[in-house]
Amino acid sequence: MSSSLSASEPLKSPLSNLQLQLLKLYAAGVSDEDLKVVQRMIARYFADKASAEAQEVWVEKGYAAEQLLQENMRTPYKSAQK
Repeated sequence: MSSSLSASEPLKSPLSNLQLQLLKLYAAGVSDEDLKVVQRMIARYFADKASAEAQEVWVEKGYAAEQLLQENMRTPYKSAQK
């Protein structure tokens, strides 16, 4: 078996498309203040995305906040006695 790549096989980058885009941005040189703003924007984006997905699950499962607050949601501990 040969380990060489053929011309028809695309090279796989060890970086994701997001990482490549951020490298392009940082190559232009951004201030520390702009860097913090971009970091907050990315964090907010993923937080909003996770929240929306959680909301979809709540709707699918028919959850209600009042119901969850009233139920004992803890997993019971197994008795130490044998």
